Amino acid sequence: MSDALDKAEAAVRAAETDTELVRIVAAVLAAQQQASQQPAPAAPQAARPPQRPVGLYVAAGISGAVTLSFLAMAAALLAVAVAVGAVATTVCVLVLRSVWQNMQVRNPR
Repeated sequence: MSDALDKAEAAVRAAETDTELVRIVAAVLAAQQQASQQPAPAAPQAARPPQRPVGLYVAAGISGAVTLSFLAMAAALLAVAVAVGAVATTVCVLVLRSVWQNMQVRNPR
């Protein structure tokens, strides 16, 4: 019986050490698992895109439209001035030609 009692005591000791070893391994595994887990990302906040100054765009658009209209009016005035100059030059040339022809008819050489 003493053999059986010795074997039982050895089994109890083995079970105690095995249980302790299992607890240590479980604790190490839990620590590794916890260390390897990345922290959960914070809840995404509703990030608003940077607000652009709309007033500046409106002002730029209005000033661009005004500038283009002034340039169009300047181009139109330039076209009118060129046309008036062309008409005046044509009239001047026709009058001078007529005067030259009258002078040639009255004063033949």
